[in-house]
Amino acid sequence: MQHERSSIDTVVFDLGGVLVDWNPRHLYRKIFDDELAMEAFLTEVCNAAWNERQDRGRPWADAIAEAVARHPAHEPNIRAYRERWEEMLGGAIEATVDVLHELHHNGVRLLALTNWSAETFHVAEERFPFLEQFEGVLVSGREGLMKPEPEIFQLLIQRYSLIPSRTLFIDDVQKNVDAALAQGMRAVQFIDAGQLRRDLQSIGLPVAPQKT
Repeated sequence: MQHERSSIDTVVFDLGGVLVDWNPRHLYRKIFDDELAMEAFLTEVCNAAWNERQDRGRPWADAIAEAVARHPAHEPNIRAYRERWEEMLGGAIEATVDVLHELHHNGVRLLALTNWSAETFHVAEERFPFLEQFEGVLVSGREGLMKPEPEIFQLLIQRYSLIPSRTLFIDDVQKNVDAALAQGMRAVQFIDAGQLRRDLQSIGLPVAPQKT
């Protein structure tokens, strides 16, 4: 176990879905009375692919204009995506934040790699004090690159002088985990904080067992 304990010196966290509960439904359930209508809007109008372009760096003004041109009847709902964006943040995922605190307390080097718009990330910075525990946060919208593209992992490695084999990446999306593995990192898919604790313990990182 001693060998394993020394093999990882840096842990890189994804944010949304791991440490932060972000979901557009937190907002749109307030706007739509009909769940099916809400899901249709989030599938056909402001869908994941549309939002990901902001995560890559597209200005929100351009995104809103483009969506309104396609779906003028939905203009108020489309504008709400940006104007009421903060209402999509459900809060910190506290059980995972506890894991982060333990790693920080035990001196593990911590970084974050997130697909997030450059125009909205400041909201997270203001709301979530735990972000201060990261040595650095690489934000896709600021770099014009996003997961699972290999280039953003290569940038992370270069910017923070990482040794991939000594770096552990945590993400809730399997294709992002696979992308990290392809760059020579260790990587685990986030399911919940209990599973994460078990995964970290198996690697030899200093976290306590899940409380029962």
